[in-house]
Amino acid sequence: MINIIAIDLDGSLLDDNKNLPPDFWETANQLFDKDINIVIASGRPFHNIASVFEPIKDKLYFACDNGAYVVHANEEILVNQLSSAAIKNLIEISRPIENVYPVLCGKHLAYIENTDKAFTDQALKYYQEYKIVDDLTKVDDVILKISLCDLAGSETNSYPFYQQFESDFKVAVAGQIWLDITNIDGSKGTAIKTIQNRLGISPNETLVFGDYLNDMDMIQQAGFSYAMKNAHPKIIEAAKFITELDNNHGGVTHTIKKLLHL
Repeated sequence: MINIIAIDLDGSLLDDNKNLPPDFWETANQLFDKDINIVIASGRPFHNIASVFEPIKDKLYFACDNGAYVVHANEEILVNQLSSAAIKNLIEISRPIENVYPVLCGKHLAYIENTDKAFTDQALKYYQEYKIVDDLTKVDDVILKISLCDLAGSETNSYPFYQQFESDFKVAVAGQIWLDITNIDGSKGTAIKTIQNRLGISPNETLVFGDYLNDMDMIQQAGFSYAMKNAHPKIIEAAKFITELDNNHGGVTHTIKKLLHL
């Protein structure tokens, strides 16, 4: 019996043009009719994710900023805030790394220092609500996550500089050009576990879909874990199942409908 379905956005539910599958809305309504909870789990901020699902946003659980911020029907369920000292240290490390642009992710606003077009063309796809500041280490706000936009490739360029902090922080390669840093328990897996505990639903009643390394502990928190056909090799290895179709061919909704006979 499936009672929670947690879905990553980019590379999983959305196609490469950032569109939902044509059958998503019908599928979602069928799941609501069965009292199945839907969690959208993404590295994106709340304002961006909520705008994608505007007609049904009050019915969904949102695990935003890689799970550091969980919201349902305008209720904050989890807020996992980075300390000022951690922010200062992690930002300073990023400064000498070539082609890396840090973003501070607050609950309602992102902060950037640099307006280089190559960077903003990428970042502003996800951070429509933002503020340009002189020094990120002096921002006074609740910061959930540091995202590094790494135009040289996050897995090989910036990740090696932050790998040493993995015992103290969750350092996740979130995409080809994104490295995300949250508190050690600021993850999609923690977010899913929080929602499971809130609703009294077990991992064995949980279905998840993911494609990249920031989905790893979410994959491990579900009895029914699906790697997208297009997923990173380590996610394919970790998941129990693989979708028949990739994100460009509605792999998530195809799998849901097949499993639940919709």
